[in-house]
Amino acid sequence: MACMSLKDIDAAKAHFGAAWDIARPDGLIELIGEHHGLLQGLIEACLKSQYPDDFARIIEITYRFSYGWRRIHNPDSGEDVADDLTTTEFTMAMLACRGWTNAEIARHMGVSPGTVKNRLSGVYAKLGIGTRAELIAHMLR
Repeated sequence: MACMSLKDIDAAKAHFGAAWDIARPDGLIELIGEHHGLLQGLIEACLKSQYPDDFARIIEITYRFSYGWRRIHNPDSGEDVADDLTTTEFTMAMLACRGWTNAEIARHMGVSPGTVKNRLSGVYAKLGIGTRAELIAHMLR
């Protein structure tokens, strides 16, 4: 996570890859799904194309975990961010909130800057906002 905060994507991918190499053979992927948000797109960048079945399982774990976590830790928030956004939209939104440009997000997640722009536009529409400043205020409260 520190490598991601420093935008040292290569080091972040190397550390994630080492953890994946330990976890995957024993099927110990539950914690990876539970830490989706903190991993800031590493799951998508490292697993989506090479391990599509494992990726799908991890995303299912992510949705189950985040649904339960929100109900326990923030039952009165009324916020629908994690319910309304896909895991990819949530990841892109969080990276945008941390000051990443569309080009940086695109490079990290293996998509085009246009895809990032379109996804973030969809996020804005789902959340009823129109700017990154509003996104930051909404996501990081």
